[in-house]
Amino acid sequence: MMESGTIINKRDKKSVEKESTEIVLNDNEMEIKKRFSIKETDKQTLEKWYRLMVLGRALDERAPNYLKQAIGWSYHAPYAGHDGIQLAIGQVFDKKTDHLFPYYRDLMTVLSAGLSAEEIIFNGISKATDVAGGGRHMSNHFAKPEWNIHNVSSATGNHTLHAAGVGRAMKVYKHKGVAISSQGESSVSEGYVSEAINGASNEELPVIFVFQDNGYGISVPKKDQTANRKVAENFTGLKNLRIIHCNGKDIFDSMNAMTEAKNWVLENQQPCIVHANCIRIHSHSNSDRHDLYRDEYELGYVKENDPMDKYRRMLIRYKRFTEEELAAIELETKEIVKNAHRAGMAAPDPDPKSIFDFVIPAPYQPQKYKDGLPDGTGEKLKLVEAVNKTLKAEFRHNPDTFLWGQDIANKDKGGIFNVSKGMQQEFGIERVFNAPIAEDYIVGTANGMSRFSDKIRIVVEGAEFADYFWPAMEQFVELTHDYWRSNGQFCPNVIIRLASGGYIGGGLYHSQNIEGALSSFPGIRIVYPSYADDAAGLLRTAIRSKGPTMFMEPKALYNSPIAAANVPDDFEVPFGKARVRKEGSDMTIITYGNTTHMSINVAEKLEKDFPDFKIEVIDLRSLSPLDEESILKSVKKTGKVLIVHEDKVFGGFGGELAAMITEKAFEYLDAPVKRVGSTFTPVGFNRILEKAILPDEDRIYQAAAELIKY
Repeated sequence: MMESGTIINKRDKKSVEKESTEIVLNDNEMEIKKRFSIKETDKQTLEKWYRLMVLGRALDERAPNYLKQAIGWSYHAPYAGHDGIQLAIGQVFDKKTDHLFPYYRDLMTVLSAGLSAEEIIFNGISKATDVAGGGRHMSNHFAKPEWNIHNVSSATGNHTLHAAGVGRAMKVYKHKGVAISSQGESSVSEGYVSEAINGASNEELPVIFVFQDNGYGISVPKKDQTANRKVAENFTGLKNLRIIHCNGKDIFDSMNAMTEAKNWVLENQQPCIVHANCIRIHSHSNSDRHDLYRDEYELGYVKENDPMDKYRRMLIRYKRFTEEELAAIELETKEIVKNAHRAGMAAPDPDPKSIFDFVIPAPYQPQKYKDGLPDGTGEKLKLVEAVNKTLKAEFRHNPDTFLWGQDIANKDKGGIFNVSKGMQQEFGIERVFNAPIAEDYIVGTANGMSRFSDKIRIVVEGAEFADYFWPAMEQFVELTHDYWRSNGQFCPNVIIRLASGGYIGGGLYHSQNIEGALSSFPGIRIVYPSYADDAAGLLRTAIRSKGPTMFMEPKALYNSPIAAANVPDDFEVPFGKARVRKEGSDMTIITYGNTTHMSINVAEKLEKDFPDFKIEVIDLRSLSPLDEESILKSVKKTGKVLIVHEDKVFGGFGGELAAMITEKAFEYLDAPVKRVGSTFTPVGFNRILEKAILPDEDRIYQAAAELIKY
């Protein structure tokens, strides 16, 4: 039936053997029309399923023993009660064409998808041989990236955005496959889950969102999560979305539902929700005691309705198997688990020396401009023009480059500052398009789309103004440790452009700096140019590199003549290479962004007022990685250091600079390291307040003069 544009298929509670849904299986690249029921499913398939179910339960029940023996598996979320839907997800998944995003309770899902008992145990006890990430990620986070079974976050439900991003890539590249995202019903309360489903509906993406509804979010009952008894019904108003309800405890109903969903998504190229009603037989995890919030009646009910026991009884009742045949399978399974256990015990532990491996990929190395210094050629451009021209040049260079964000794709404008003007006209709506005002969705789907192919490069305008980026911080965190936690198997090739800083009279959310907070995360590059040539060179290097980069653009300098520069064709600037803007011998000013120009002016004025002093000004350009070598070389030469940046002094990036200099060059210092930045307040809107808060040339001059006189 139709409700507000959403197609809903509500399955009744008739016995599964009377199911009449026609489905299509992908079996050895051949489409076979088939109906799953206890009577009509062939014996070979029934046996395969039983073997999987017995093996899954054996592993599920063995997991807590490893914790008791202090061997590992310190986090385990048992799946018992989700057997039907999880087996079905794994069975319909095709590793050649599909992408699977399981959640922490999906042991049976990945086993059904093809992982071995050894691989499950390696993950559970965090061995170096763990195919998900070599023991780097939490146990019960099952993955096999080479099969497109993705290593997902512990932030429950956030992988829905990644699945939507993969779905977008499938649509753009006309790939015949589906992205499957699996989660519990309580994680649907997360805002980014709604963003993912809304976005997939709007963009018409081939994604199956599976909700495994066991009634609880740890101890929180479903009634405290949502007003609708079935959380999928929260999405009935969305256009282009189909919703299928099924009995997730029953393997036949689940197989019919999942196969129907996959066929429908492939045929219609639109998303589908499969809402599977399950039970949770055990506690949420091994750190939870469900007897504290579930009464004896409920605990008895879930055990009596064990899907595994029901399936076994049906196989015997309908004379598909004998008791002896099933007992033989169970005995064989015990040997499989024993052998897997032995393999786990013999497997190597992760090497502690490996912790610095795969933090971030090696960046693209400039070929012509290895030091990132221009040669005087090229057209003189404003900073905004340099960014715009570089974006266009790189889009021509790599046809697998994409751009999206808020308010950036219009025939006559390109964002508030016109940085992306003309992009959509030249490269089309498939490569340059507007995103909803949902920062998590912008960044999360960029991560997801980059998972489809390593050749893809994605530039996003993450929030128009840097101050609005905070809703995307959860997805920012994902970008920073995807490469590390997957043991180098996946890296998001994403460049996030943010208009940063003040001096425009913008006030809160339009005039603040966030790089100090961002720089505390490993696994991310952060660059902050001050001039047009560096903006062009750093952006080119960022787009050509593997791995995520935060590209901070000082918006007050977009059209300022002081930031204009001659930009050579194909100019490149390496990461982690500072630029000496003015040479000196008696004091070093370390700076970046808007305050670079102020610092140069102050240095020139100081040299007039103090003729015996020569001031060196270093423009960092790159905050992470940092050019420690150039900084320390200058400090050792001058003996006095002033750090200047626009962000707050307290908690700002300058604190790390000061600490590094004090630790590594203390004996060369002739005075304390001094810092100048904003006051420890928000940035006010009124220009009088803004001036009192942000650093200016007078404040820089006063601090430098004090150092000179020290």
